[in-house]
Amino acid sequence: MAQKILPHLWFDKEAKEAAEFYTSLFPRSRVTHVTTLRDTPSGDCDVVSFELAGFNLTSISAGPLFRFNPSISFFLNFDPSRDSRAPESLDTAWGKLSAGGTPLMPLDKYPFSERYGWIQDKYGLSWQLMLTNPTGEPRPFIVPSLMFTGSVAGRAEEAIDFYTSVFRDARRGTSARYGAGMGPDREGTLMYADFMLENQWFAAMDSAYPHGFAFNEAISLLVRCETQSEIDYYWGNLSTVPDAEQCGWLKDRFGVSWQVTPTALDRMMSDGTPEQIARVTQAFLPMKKFDIAELERAYASAG
Repeated sequence: MAQKILPHLWFDKEAKEAAEFYTSLFPRSRVTHVTTLRDTPSGDCDVVSFELAGFNLTSISAGPLFRFNPSISFFLNFDPSRDSRAPESLDTAWGKLSAGGTPLMPLDKYPFSERYGWIQDKYGLSWQLMLTNPTGEPRPFIVPSLMFTGSVAGRAEEAIDFYTSVFRDARRGTSARYGAGMGPDREGTLMYADFMLENQWFAAMDSAYPHGFAFNEAISLLVRCETQSEIDYYWGNLSTVPDAEQCGWLKDRFGVSWQVTPTALDRMMSDGTPEQIARVTQAFLPMKKFDIAELERAYASAG
């Protein structure tokens, strides 16, 4: 089954460089496509699609408008039941991601894992590397994680309930809660939980500490839609900040950024001539919610 939801990473100028770096770290990883969008408000922008260990991401070089922060990070689950050299693989990945980066939690033994560390790499992207417990239902190698902090601290469970109500093939997974005396986090809020959307695993956690960051557009979640009715459905359910609606982007009630995009746009951008890509780009730039029929007309136009 094709991956429905793709993390989208906003870089200043480094999208191609970063994708090449990340795909050098893990097997079953490759850059799959690069397109340059011309004459956007950010100038010429590289759009890069890539796979990490079979997990699909997309990225863009579109100027220094947004900066990564740890509110969205990526778990890397090193599972000894699937990799006999999991500890060594974890240490190797940590070493490469640490080069030029900043440790947020040092690589060490913790109550929840024999070996775990949280690193912000040289591009600012955050990764949580963990030696997982192989008992129970296995989790994929890469799991995007949302940290609810600041004005949305304590709302992770509400968010999970909301997301699992909107998306198909969705369910709760495991959870661990803060107990009494674990302030500033409120008793009963989520120390950690995971959940499935469209057969993909995500994680969430609350943190009431004063981190000084929040969800922003640097990392968004891109939902690939086959039809206009599907675009209308996700847009209508997710978008709650009218001022954030632009070019397929929206923000939900928790401040998480999403992109609701047609798969037809992928086809146009990968198969189109430079002239077709330019016409489609100019057609979608003023849009808020994408209109597939209008994009198709721009693609087919003789100019």
